[in-house]
Amino acid sequence: MAWLGEHRASVVEEFIKNGGSVISTQRAFRIRFELGRRDSVPDAKTIRLWVSNFRQTGSALKRKPTGRPRTAITPENVARVRTSIQQSPKRSAVKHAAALGLSERSVRRILHKELHLHPYKIMVAQKLSEEDFKTRRAACDDILQNIPPDAVFISSDEAHFHWCGTVNKQNFRYWAAENPRELHQQPLHSPKVTFWCAVVEFGMWGPYFFEEDGQTVTINADRYCHMIETFLRPKINQFVLDHEEEEVWFQQDRATAHTARRSMEMLRELFPGRLVSSRGDISWTPRSPDLSPCDFFLWGYLKAEVYKHRPRTLQELKDVIRQEVAAIPREVTRRTMDNFRERLRECLNNGGHHLSDIIFKIK
Repeated sequence: MAWLGEHRASVVEEFIKNGGSVISTQRAFRIRFELGRRDSVPDAKTIRLWVSNFRQTGSALKRKPTGRPRTAITPENVARVRTSIQQSPKRSAVKHAAALGLSERSVRRILHKELHLHPYKIMVAQKLSEEDFKTRRAACDDILQNIPPDAVFISSDEAHFHWCGTVNKQNFRYWAAENPRELHQQPLHSPKVTFWCAVVEFGMWGPYFFEEDGQTVTINADRYCHMIETFLRPKINQFVLDHEEEEVWFQQDRATAHTARRSMEMLRELFPGRLVSSRGDISWTPRSPDLSPCDFFLWGYLKAEVYKHRPRTLQELKDVIRQEVAAIPREVTRRTMDNFRERLRECLNNGGHHLSDIIFKIK
């Protein structure tokens, strides 16, 4: 209730007159302002606050702060936060705040505005050898030289999505003035679904779930061939009918199921002279998630969107995956494939090493 000045004055007067009795003050308040038994009166805490303010300031109103407002962003606290970050750069801002006795908001303001630091995500990648540098350069050069920019490029892969969650890279931060590009890898062992998807400039193809009798199964050559025959072939046939003039290329990684003899025969039939794979028309390089659209874009994007729904069963997980794959805008897949060619050029320029800096982002 909004108490007026006369209410406050009456409370202070009655409290002092009745020797500090809250009950007597409230009773007198009801009588003076003609209030019923169910009408609100100031509670004990409010009464004591008004009296305390009156004794200190001569007014029952809320005391106004004097002097400059207090702030936690002092040279001393900035120095403390800097030292804490230097000692434990992987610790979260929440834990730094608790250790320093500061609020999380103050610590984040110091990190951003005073120390000019940024929270970099841990990048998951594989170690490359000298031979890998050569094969990466060769693959990038072959694709750029032999596949026209206006050709249709289908980049495919499979992924496991776990019911109980996934690697939550959002929780990993490394505070520094520059991106340390630290690598981190963590396995998962929980109920999952396994599915195939393809990123194409004009949209998404998939998902195709690998399962039998409703149970997720391991991908082998027979199951991969079944996917090609029942899912990929109808897609390609329909696309060719609608776009006879288009040149279509297909890319896959070096998984055993992909490169089995029967799998390769079926893919060469579907994409004669236009297969990017191990032992394909253009050889795809191993250990290169930074070059594959499914790895550098799709799986991270899709996992972030899927787990917002907090699926409670494997069936819910599958339904959400279908929903989120279908919701990916065509403009996003177009920019992804443009970024793919940029990455190929960057890989050539840096000698086949892992990509760095802004190349990890889709412009």
